[in-house]
Amino acid sequence: MTSPTALFTSRRERRLWLWALAVVVAIYSTLGLAGTLAEVLREHNLLPAAVLGLMLVTVAAIVGSGLKKRPGHREVWVALGVTAVYAMAVVRMGGTMEERTHLFEYGIVAVLIYQALSERSRNGRRVPAPAFLALVATVALGWVDEGLQALIPNRVYDNFDVVRNSVAAAIGIAGTVAVGWVNEHLDRRRSAR
Repeated sequence: MTSPTALFTSRRERRLWLWALAVVVAIYSTLGLAGTLAEVLREHNLLPAAVLGLMLVTVAAIVGSGLKKRPGHREVWVALGVTAVYAMAVVRMGGTMEERTHLFEYGIVAVLIYQALSERSRNGRRVPAPAFLALVATVALGWVDEGLQALIPNRVYDNFDVVRNSVAAAIGIAGTVAVGWVNEHLDRRRSAR
């Protein structure tokens, strides 16, 4: 058991917060380079493949973070549903291909923050509504991202990007909660047999 004054309740919580911080630092540190990177990927006709790869990594993170036991067929169906929702969001979300990367960046951040808050709650700390707090924190981080872009030459503040970040966070958290709920529910049913 950890001390009530300890910053983290477990090694896992500490790792989750550090990963969340690392992803946010990576996002913020590439703000000035994003256009150049997108142009290089576009010139080599790799941008669509990069976006697809990011989508698959994000879905894997969402599904993987919700699983506690080996997945059954119901968890696979939920994972396919999460994949479909992400794919629909990528296709239907307006803007350029590189603007759609917000869906992945802030989806990952939201999942990491949600998992860190959930771990903290499981270890006895009071964390009211971890999913809601993760959503609020991720939306705030996305808003800061846009605010920083307003200060960088050749970048602009875009309210639609704030919406993209928020949608990404909501999908990431909802997917993780759904997979976790199905996995836990089925695990209890298996144990009762």
